[in-house]
Amino acid sequence: MDRLIYTAMTGMTAAMDRQRVVANNLANASTTGFRAEEFSVTPVTVKGGQLEARSMAQGAVHGANMAGGTVRQTGQPLDIALVGQSLMALQAADGGEIYTRRGDLRVAATGVLENGDGLPVLGEGGPITVPLGAELSIAEDGAVLARDPAAPDIPPQEVARLKLVDPTGSAILKDIDGFLRVPGGGVLPDDPTARIVSGALEGSNVDTATTLVQMVEAQRAFEQRARILSTASDLSQSGARLMSLRG
Repeated sequence: MDRLIYTAMTGMTAAMDRQRVVANNLANASTTGFRAEEFSVTPVTVKGGQLEARSMAQGAVHGANMAGGTVRQTGQPLDIALVGQSLMALQAADGGEIYTRRGDLRVAATGVLENGDGLPVLGEGGPITVPLGAELSIAEDGAVLARDPAAPDIPPQEVARLKLVDPTGSAILKDIDGFLRVPGGGVLPDDPTARIVSGALEGSNVDTATTLVQMVEAQRAFEQRARILSTASDLSQSGARLMSLRG
């Protein structure tokens, strides 16, 4: 009986975790540059000397859907959308390097270039700092250009270059904050062919219709396993009644 109970219980836990992932994806359907999390369940067999008849479900987020989102024009000079699979590097709160597709950039009061999550944007030499008060623009190859508004006749000068990387063939995962990382603290290689679209933002790649279906499926999976537990309870009570009659 315990095999039935623990199998159903781990299935319910996996269904609840899947429901959380689906809900998080749905909540970020309008978040700039968001990449939907992908969830999978793996059967785990309990090893022992007897027949391996007990298999439990173990679910986890194993990565992100890297399909592109819809690009919309904003006309803002610091808004960028990345072309293809390239990612932009940011400095995480722990000092590590993380990656994103979110390109709504801004300048902090300190002059540090940040994205919409408030994290410093990395360049070739670390976090990018720009001249305060300068008119900024970003070129197709990621060069950050600054123009002195007091000298409009002087062409804009390159002050930094965004660190754009290529995730192709590399293992990446989503951390608890929703950023992309290389397992073990590694970094992705630079992508010299990366291109951006300036004055535009890429939306989330969450398909709301598909995600709603996934939510219903996760709810049904939880209910099915709850019924298994109810059946196990009925069987246990029936067995107890039979034993009492024999006594």
